[in-house]
Amino acid sequence: MKKLPLYLVLIAGALVSVGPYLLTLNAAFKSKQEILTSEPWALPADPILSNFGEVWSRYDFATFVVNSVIVAVAVTVGQLVFSTLAAYAFARLDFPGRDQLFWAYIATLMVPQIVTLVPTFIIVRELGLVDTHVGLILPFVFGFLMPYGVFLVRQYFKTIPASIEDAARIDGAGTFTILWRVMVPMAKPILGTLAIISFVNTWNNLLWPLIITHSESTRVITRGIAQMQSQFNQEYHLILAASTMALLPLVAVFLVFQRHIVRSIALSGMK
Repeated sequence: MKKLPLYLVLIAGALVSVGPYLLTLNAAFKSKQEILTSEPWALPADPILSNFGEVWSRYDFATFVVNSVIVAVAVTVGQLVFSTLAAYAFARLDFPGRDQLFWAYIATLMVPQIVTLVPTFIIVRELGLVDTHVGLILPFVFGFLMPYGVFLVRQYFKTIPASIEDAARIDGAGTFTILWRVMVPMAKPILGTLAIISFVNTWNNLLWPLIITHSESTRVITRGIAQMQSQFNQEYHLILAASTMALLPLVAVFLVFQRHIVRSIALSGMK
C-alpha cells in the first residue's frame, strides 16, 4: 500500500503519454462528419475502414512509406557506423586535442537546427542534391545535424574496462579488430538505443523534407500527411488514418529494440 501513490502517478503519466495515440487510433475509424460532431474519446458509432484505403489510393501513400523507409534506414545505418567510429576514437584513441575536439563537436548540441538549416540547404543545393533521396539523407547520416549519437556511444565505451581492450591487444588484435569484435558486441544495448532514436527522429522529421523536396517521387510520409491539409479543406479523417499508419513502423521498431534499451539502462548503473 505504501507504493500505491507512486503507482497512481505512473498510471496517470502513462495515460497522458499514450492518450493522444489512442485518440488518433479511435478517430481513424470515424467518418469526417462524426469526427466533427462527436466527442474525441467517444467510440465510433459505425467503424469504417475506407479511410485507410482512400489514403493509399488518393495520395499514393505507398510511395511516401517507401521513401520514408529508405531515408530512415539509411540515416540509421549511417548514424550507427559513423557514430561508432567517432565514439571509439574519442573514447579510446589518444591523439593531440582529442578532448577539445570532442567537446567542440558536442557543443553543436546547443545550436538549434533552425540556425544551420539555411547553410545546410545552400550546401545541398550547390551539390545538386535538391529533391533527391541523397539530399534527404546526407546531412544526417554523418551526424552533422544529429551529434547526440557520438556522445551517447562514446560515454558507453568509456564504461567498458580498459583491461578487456588490453587483453585483446596482447592476443594480437588490431584497432579495428578490437572495435568490431570486442567493443561493438559489448555495446549492442546502446547501439540499439541509438538505432531507435535515429530512426524515430528521421521518420518524424518534417522541416527538412518540407524544404528540400517538392516532387511526389521523393516525398516522405510526414510531407505527405502535411499535404493533406489545405486552407479550405481539412481532411481530418484521412489525416488521422494516415497518422495511424505512420505510427505502426515506429511501434514495430520499438518492439524489436526494446530489450536493448532496457539492457542499456540496466548496464548504465554498473561499474
